[in-house]
Amino acid sequence: MRLVVTGTVGAGKSTFIRSVSEIAVVDTDRVATGPAAEIKTRTTVAMDFGRLQFAPGMALHLYGTPGQSRFDFMWDILIRRAHAYILLVAAHRPSDFRLARRILAFMNQRAQIPVLIGLTHMDCEGAWSVENVAIALGFLDEKDRPPFVTLNANQKESVVNALIVLIEHFMQSSVM
Repeated sequence: MRLVVTGTVGAGKSTFIRSVSEIAVVDTDRVATGPAAEIKTRTTVAMDFGRLQFAPGMALHLYGTPGQSRFDFMWDILIRRAHAYILLVAAHRPSDFRLARRILAFMNQRAQIPVLIGLTHMDCEGAWSVENVAIALGFLDEKDRPPFVTLNANQKESVVNALIVLIEHFMQSSVM
């Protein structure tokens, strides 16, 4: 099963994959430049790849996208063969919500597959509530939105819980 982990710069995509991958993560990190350098020193410029054996006969292949829109050609390549994806949103940086919404629209244009919204940095000062982030991303009606989870990308258990929710959502969507 191919899962894409996408989101804005610094939302926790690479950390998410490193937290659960049972293999050495393949990454394309390079020195950050421009606005990304204000958030971190290194950033993904092509993709991350990790693998997790989730159940007997069921391995998750995790592909992380770059967070910068100038690399959107990689978003396109990675989402086209995915089974589901998770959009990570740093809840404490409302200035990133517009790009997160753009990523969501981009992915939904390319693939009609289950999506999960993962909110990171909920423990940081200025973090928005789940409900307010949902509204900022354009989900005004709770009945019409994908599942939202809060997670800490540094904690394996938290990431696994998010993956369980995404897989359950995928299985429910596949039955319909």
